[in-house]
Amino acid sequence: MTDFLPELRWSSASLGDLGTVVAIHSPDDETLRACGLARAEGGEPEVAAIGRMLEHLMDILWDVDPTTADREMNPLPTDRGPVAEAVAAYASGDSTAFDDVAISQPGSEYRQKVWAALREVPAGETVSYAELAQMAGRPQAHRAAASACANNLVAFAVPCHRVIRADGSLGGYLYYGTETKRQLLRAEGVEI
Repeated sequence: MTDFLPELRWSSASLGDLGTVVAIHSPDDETLRACGLARAEGGEPEVAAIGRMLEHLMDILWDVDPTTADREMNPLPTDRGPVAEAVAAYASGDSTAFDDVAISQPGSEYRQKVWAALREVPAGETVSYAELAQMAGRPQAHRAAASACANNLVAFAVPCHRVIRADGSLGGYLYYGTETKRQLLRAEGVEI
C-alpha cells in the first residue's frame, strides 16, 4: 500500500498588464511549491494563460521534485490559507506579502543558500549578482548565484527580480524579460 499524499492547491491574482501571479502550494503544511507569472497571448483569455502556467510549473516539478508533482492537483483555485492570502496581498501592492510564507524547492546546498539570501533582500532594494554571491557565502560564485536565480521555482517569494548586474543594468528575467523585471521593481519603488 502506498502512502496517501495530500493534494496540491493553486491560487492566482492579477497584476494588471504584467500578467497573473500563479502559485502552487500544499495546504497540509501551507508551503509554496512553485510560483510564476502567467500572461495571456494573442487575445486568449486569462484563464488559458493560468492553465498554461500551471502546466509549465507542474512539468518543472516533475523534473526536479517528482514526489511533490505526484500529488493530485485540485482543479479549483483557492483563496484560503497563508499562500493564497499572500498571492492576493502581493497583487494588491504589498511587496512584502510573501516574506513569511514557507517555501520548498529542491536544489543544491549552494542554491538553497542563494535563495535564502534572496529572501533577505527587502522590497524596494536591489543587489548585484556579486553581492548575492557574497551574501550566500561564496563571493567568487557570481555565475552560480545567477544560475540559482534562473532556476528559482518560487518567483515572488524568492524575489529574483531584485537582483541586477554590477553595472546597474537589469540583467535577465525568466518571466517575460527585462521590461517585466523593470515594472516589478518600479512597483517596489526602484527606478532602473
